[in-house]
Amino acid sequence: MLRAVVKLCCGISYPHMRSMAGLQRRAVAVIGQEITQLQQWEQIQQHIRTHVALNYNEVEQEDVKPATGNQLYYEQHGREAMRKALSMLEDKEGWKVEMTESNGDVICSKVIPGAGKVFRMEAVLEASVEELYDILYVRVQEMPQWNPSIQHIEVLKHVGPETIVTHEVSAGTAANLIGQRDFVSVRHSCKQKSSVYLGGAAIQLESFPPQAGFVRAEDGPTCIVLQALDEDKTKSRFTWLLNMDVKGWLPKSIVNQALPRAQLDFTRHLRRRLAVR
Repeated sequence: MLRAVVKLCCGISYPHMRSMAGLQRRAVAVIGQEITQLQQWEQIQQHIRTHVALNYNEVEQEDVKPATGNQLYYEQHGREAMRKALSMLEDKEGWKVEMTESNGDVICSKVIPGAGKVFRMEAVLEASVEELYDILYVRVQEMPQWNPSIQHIEVLKHVGPETIVTHEVSAGTAANLIGQRDFVSVRHSCKQKSSVYLGGAAIQLESFPPQAGFVRAEDGPTCIVLQALDEDKTKSRFTWLLNMDVKGWLPKSIVNQALPRAQLDFTRHLRRRLAVR
């Protein structure tokens, strides 16, 4: 589901966190801001450790083997993607601040062996966890109506109430530095008390091969964490791990600039959508 967000450059977007070492030479005001953000992230990490006993540790990669028509395969693939993405978020070492917005949105990055450069965005949104779950997961096919970076999203398979397989096409807009891409991904959702977890990853479907005219990009394990604020349940903390291989021959420098910018753009469009509800 995150993927739809990612598609803003190719269509993507989101904020926040870490690496105090990289902040040592910044102004005192910035350091103070990062300390506050660090404390917030510690709370999020604790929540993930204590409440995300989503049985993801019980899903081993070697157990996920393709089986035509077997919905268990899709469910396990989605859960495994969620487990890996949450593990990346929980590791607090090595994050570097990429962007800090005046509204409090923050994007950090980190290079992870086997995954490359991933981006973590954190923001506070004026919506409840249930509202965001409905917009980002239940009604994912409506995303092109409010996000101009997405041309098309279709649910190819409904695999029970918590897992879907989708096909997305990013819009060929002038602002899209990466260019038009399409994605086939499995998306998995999980609700835990006052939080919702949305994870996903690319998947291969023989019945839906790469389409003519598009470069098929791939989401790595990615996730969005939605958490109700303790002081105001009508607002939510939005944490988004973006992990994507855009394919093609684009320089990494272009991709690494485009993805976090796409996260910010996606969040901006999402806020506009929330403002008219």
